[in-house]
Amino acid sequence: MKIALMDSGIGLLAAAAAVRRLRPDADLILSSDPDGMPWGPRTPADLTERALAVARAAAGHRPDALIVACNTASVHALATMRAELEPGLPVIGTVPAIKPAAAGGGRVAIWATPATTGSPYQRGLIRDFAAGARVTEVPCPGLADAVEAADDAAVTAAVAAAAALTPADVTDVVLGCTHYELVETAIRAALAVRTRGAAFVFHGSAEAVAVQALRRLGARPEPALPSTGALTVLRSGREGALPAAALGYAEGRLLAGHGAPVG
Repeated sequence: MKIALMDSGIGLLAAAAAVRRLRPDADLILSSDPDGMPWGPRTPADLTERALAVARAAAGHRPDALIVACNTASVHALATMRAELEPGLPVIGTVPAIKPAAAGGGRVAIWATPATTGSPYQRGLIRDFAAGARVTEVPCPGLADAVEAADDAAVTAAVAAAAALTPADVTDVVLGCTHYELVETAIRAALAVRTRGAAFVFHGSAEAVAVQALRRLGARPEPALPSTGALTVLRSGREGALPAAALGYAEGRLLAGHGAPVG
């Protein structure tokens, strides 16, 4: 079984690590776009073109499924990628976990990039799935870039700024950018101060999208299988190594521990 994941940068690490944990026998292809990132400031048409190129590079390695491990690409390019690649290659998008977060009718905060915050796409999800909850959209300028660079000081500053915009009585926090899941510990710590230690629930997408990919393939999680899965890294279509910044995160170290080259 071979599963490809794509993103502009290292935001795909969280979903890739989830797949690796669930199916250590699966071969993984990580396809990113260091030449074209960040994707957020690009026009939808330009972003779609970049995302298609990254998807095509992954598809060239004949995976059984492709995970679009990027909220921004899923918003703007998922339909185009599916139109080109399916049904031969199942394409699984990443959607913010607004529906499960809002199920309890509490106070929901959605952390997302400025481009996604307030977008018709996110507002549509809120309208469709969160009518019974109190929802606050929290823009997080600079956070994805700081995570990409593994810049701890910049991550701390961006997280603190977003935490200050989060209601103190928040019950559920949705991470609406795959990069953010790599710094969940830092986000939890900042929000613990903001909420004065009150309990809240995090909602990421990595585990859910990994399970969905397996489901599309008619497979199931088997974490006890031998760790035989290979890893291929594509950077703007060129075969290469995990960026050194990936080792700043537990997910990257997990993948590197399976023999992935690091550069």
